[in-house]
Amino acid sequence: MSRIAIINGRLADPADDALAPGIVLIAGDRIVAAGDVAVPDDAQRIDAQGLVVAPGLIDLGVFATDKPAFHFGGITRAALMPDQRAPLDEVGLIREATRAGKPDFWVHPIAAATRGLLGQEMAEMGLMQMAGAKAVGTGRQWIADSGVMLRVLSYASGLGLTVIAHAEDGGLTAKAVATSGETATRLGLPHAPACAEALAIARDIMLARETGAAIHFRLVTTKTGFDLIRAAKTEGLKVTCGISPAYLFLNDQAATDFRTFARLSPPLRDERDRQACLAAVADGTIDVITSSHDPRGPEDKRLPFADASPGMAGAETLLALSLNLVRDGQVTINRLMTLLSANPAKILGVDAGGFAAGSAADLIFVDPDAPWIVDSAKMAAAAGNTPFDRLPVQGRARRIMKGGVFL
Repeated sequence: MSRIAIINGRLADPADDALAPGIVLIAGDRIVAAGDVAVPDDAQRIDAQGLVVAPGLIDLGVFATDKPAFHFGGITRAALMPDQRAPLDEVGLIREATRAGKPDFWVHPIAAATRGLLGQEMAEMGLMQMAGAKAVGTGRQWIADSGVMLRVLSYASGLGLTVIAHAEDGGLTAKAVATSGETATRLGLPHAPACAEALAIARDIMLARETGAAIHFRLVTTKTGFDLIRAAKTEGLKVTCGISPAYLFLNDQAATDFRTFARLSPPLRDERDRQACLAAVADGTIDVITSSHDPRGPEDKRLPFADASPGMAGAETLLALSLNLVRDGQVTINRLMTLLSANPAKILGVDAGGFAAGSAADLIFVDPDAPWIVDSAKMAAAAGNTPFDRLPVQGRARRIMKGGVFL
């Protein structure tokens, strides 16, 4: 078995508190050891040249697989949302999805919790788990029927699968495209109150308490929502939550002039909630940062704001935007890798996202200070629908390794 030693790197180990010089020793497709380790004489030496060596990013909840964007952004694994042209609600579709990224990246399908993602009849979770599904998801929608959601959580709990939930009460948000407030009123957009998120979270936490299930709220974006998550964690419930960079660095004013690239789901919130998002990262309430990668072409975005499809191309900007949290003192870079790699791996139940012995040898070499400008016209993604167009950023993945092989 071939052995590789990555030398002269600074290790951003999620299990440690701070960057430290060290060596990563790899045998085959697995990490053998990391840190202050001896390099075997027969190992191939790879010089990291002082770059940050980090686990490959695990993007928990993308809507499309996108090789160029994933490689640019340092993403080695992606959990694919069930919202596909044919919803991922049967065994054959799950098997096909698991093969979608080979050999360039790992795809972990999230099985649809209900048939057709209609929120009515439970899908065959057990069979889809055997076919490769790593979690169960409600998709872009909230399951309105509490009885159905109770059964979904109960069955998923028995299988050891986490339920990945969308947190918006559909009764309030059905026709809304913005958050209630000054911006939505000024633009004349259909809107819903931000409390739609907290209502959904509160109900699902109650059902998770009843069933003992693990539930992950993919995107939480409001102060009230975070308060509910904190209380649930204090109680010891199996509750986690995520966020994407858009909600950390933009508020609802980004939709001014009807900018459809800022049409997201859930919609952008006001400044008070944006500040609450940053506080939730800093205090550990947020467990995961995801790109929510959803490339949309002109046919979906060059429309009146209310008619445009929600979503943004986020894979290649995920790392650079998240590194702003390190520069602003919100988290250390090691903690950032917990949010981007270790915690997503834990939720999905895969041996990756860290430097522990036996972990998958999925690594990236990061230059955290490399400057570049986000340009929607030149993005590697299938489409360049980003609200961060023309923004100067810092941080790039210079090399990427999947399963012990550099790509």
